[in-house]
Amino acid sequence: PVIRYGACFCIALAYVGTSQNAAIKRLLHISVSDVHDDVRRAAVMSLGFVMCNQPDQLPGVVKLLSESYNPHVRYAAAMALGIACAGSAQADAHALLEPLMSDGTDFVRQAAIIAMGLLYMQTSAGKTERVKAFREKLLKTIADKHEDVMTRFGAILANGIMDAGGRNSCASFFSKSGVLRPGAAIGFCLFSQMWFWFPLIHMFSLVLTPNALIGLTEKLKIPKNFQFKSGIKPSCFAYPEPMQPPKKEEQVKASTAVLSTASKAKALKEKKEKEAELKKATSSGDVEMDEKGSVAENASVAGAMSVAGTQASVAATPGTTVAGSVATDSVAGDDVGMEVDEQAAVAATSSASPVKDATPKAGEGESSVEEKKDSGKEAEADKAGEAARKPEPTEEILNNPCRVLKAQQQFISFPSEVEGQPVRYTPLLRGQRRVGFLLLQDNKPEEEEDLFLEDEKPAGQEDEKEPEPPAPFEWTDDA
Repeated sequence: PVIRYGACFCIALAYVGTSQNAAIKRLLHISVSDVHDDVRRAAVMSLGFVMCNQPDQLPGVVKLLSESYNPHVRYAAAMALGIACAGSAQADAHALLEPLMSDGTDFVRQAAIIAMGLLYMQTSAGKTERVKAFREKLLKTIADKHEDVMTRFGAILANGIMDAGGRNSCASFFSKSGVLRPGAAIGFCLFSQMWFWFPLIHMFSLVLTPNALIGLTEKLKIPKNFQFKSGIKPSCFAYPEPMQPPKKEEQVKASTAVLSTASKAKALKEKKEKEAELKKATSSGDVEMDEKGSVAENASVAGAMSVAGTQASVAATPGTTVAGSVATDSVAGDDVGMEVDEQAAVAATSSASPVKDATPKAGEGESSVEEKKDSGKEAEADKAGEAARKPEPTEEILNNPCRVLKAQQQFISFPSEVEGQPVRYTPLLRGQRRVGFLLLQDNKPEEEEDLFLEDEKPAGQEDEKEPEPPAPFEWTDDA
C-alpha cells in the first residue's frame, strides 16, 4: 500500500493544474476500488491537485465521494475541495463542506473545518454573509471544552489560515501571471501529510502568495502619491473585522448547581418564617381589638355623663340655652380631641414622609444610571442607523501600496485624473498588469518626489552588538 500511496501523489504532482481526463479517471478508479484506506484517501486528495486550474468543476466530481460510507474518503474529499478552491468562496464547495462539519467522525470534521478556512481566505463579510457565520462557529468550536481535540485543533488551524500573512496573503498554485508555482504544489503536498506528522503543517507557508499592488519608480522607489481606482463597493474587498474581546455585558454568569436537599431546607425555612409572621400578626390584631373595646367603653361612659350633666343644667336654669351648658363644653372638648388626633396623624405622616422620599431618591439614582445606559445604547443605535442609511460608494481611490485580491483585479483601473487633478504617475504596462509590482512613468519629473524612505535611526543609537560565537569544541559520544 505504501507504493500505491506514493503513486497517487506522483500522479497528482505530475498532472497538477492540467485537469487531464486520464489522470482524473485513474484516480477515481483507485478511490473506489483499492482495499487500503490510506491509498483511497491519497487518490481522492490528488483530485484537488489535478483540477486546481478548474476549481468550479471539482465539487461536481467529488460530490458522491463526500457522501461515502468510508470516513477516510470523506476526509480526502473535504481536503481536495480546500486545496483546489482556496480563496474562491464558492457556494457549491460550501454546500458540500457544511454537512461534513457536523460529521460523526472527528478527523472528518477537522478536514471540513480546515477546508472551509482555505475556501474563505481573504473573504470579507461584505462579499458573503457565510464567512461571518463560519467565523462565529470557529470561535465557538475553539472555546468548547467538550468538543473533540482533533476538531478543536482543526478550528485553530482554520482560524490561522483565514488570516494568514497578516490578512495580506492567499494560497494559490499559480503566480500573478498565471504560471504554475512548483513550490506551491510541493507545499500543498507536504501540508497534506500532516495526517502522519503534524510539524509538516508549517509547509503551508510555501503556498502563500502576497496580494499587493506596489508601484515603483525607475529607481525602484515607492512613491506616496500614486493612486488608482477600484470600481466596486469598498465593503466587497475590505479587510475582515479584527477579533475583539467579549464585552462585560455579554458575559453571562454560570448558574450555580443547587442540591435537592438544599432546596428542601430552604423551602422549609421559608414556610416556618411565614407561619411565625402569621402568628405575630394574629396576636397583634387581638391586642388592637382589646384596645379598641376599652376606648369604646370609655367613650360611652363619658357620653352618658355628659347627657346627665346637660339634663341637670337645663333643669336648674330653665332660661338658659344649650350653648352655655355643660353639654356644650363636652362637645367642645370632643372637637379639641379630634383636632389633637388629626395633628398627631399629620405629624406621623410628615415623619414618615422623609423615609418615603429617601426611597425614591435611591430608586431615582438607579433609574438615572439606567437612563444613561439606555441613552448610550440609543446613541450607538442612532450612529449605526445613520451609517446604514448612508449609501455606500460604488468605487474608491486606493493609495500606493495597497492590497488587491485576485477577484478584485478586474475592477482596478488607472485613471488619468483623480479628483479633478491630473495624475503624476502612470504604469508603463497600463491595463495589462493590475497586481504585484508595477513600473511607473513620472509625468512631472521636474517636481520633487514624495517617496517612502527607510526610517533613519535617532542620533546616539548604535547597532545592537551580536553575541560572540561559542568556542570551538569536538563532539564525542562519551560527552
